[in-house]
Amino acid sequence: MADTSAPFVPGTGDVDVLRAAARECRGCHLYQDATQVVFSSGSPASKAFLVGEQPGDAEDRQGEPFVGPAGRLLRRAMEDAGLDAGSCYLTNAVKHFKHHLDTRGTRRIHDKPASTEIRACRPWLDAELSLVPAQIVVALGATAAQALAGPTFRITRQRGQLLEWPGPPVGNDKQPMFLATIHPSAVLRADDREAAFAGLVEDLRLAVAALG
Repeated sequence: MADTSAPFVPGTGDVDVLRAAARECRGCHLYQDATQVVFSSGSPASKAFLVGEQPGDAEDRQGEPFVGPAGRLLRRAMEDAGLDAGSCYLTNAVKHFKHHLDTRGTRRIHDKPASTEIRACRPWLDAELSLVPAQIVVALGATAAQALAGPTFRITRQRGQLLEWPGPPVGNDKQPMFLATIHPSAVLRADDREAAFAGLVEDLRLAVAALG
């Protein structure tokens, strides 16, 4: 039987109910090596819904998304774009930190989640989308974009474009717009960080414009 978090997702309740239930999720094996589940932060009444790949080392230790170096860079980009982080909803496609230890066994190295792990965690993301009245959903990086729009989505071709909602209907009367951009960690890896950061800010300004 395929891994899935569906049996652990409450059928009713708000985001706080989801967050509490996620602590007991055993929908795939990733919980075994993670310190804790990392669910979401920000306003559940937000019009802007941002989705990353998965928590990193700092997030796994603190239990909050986007608190490590990439998260701090994202928040700076959001501020420059005029997108208030405190009024946005921030989450990840995968809720547990996938990693391996370095050769010395002291440092945890990020591993990209597999498609089976992304699919297993999708019921949590669907439940969040059904509860948050988003007008714009921003996918940060290829993993998040493909988790939402399907495996054929290519961020290299469709980055920075305001698109119609690509997934199944969510719980809002009006379906949100969809925008894909790079993950902030890509800025940290870029040869020209200044240009990469400016591109991220430009994309986030499109999200602000979509909110009106």
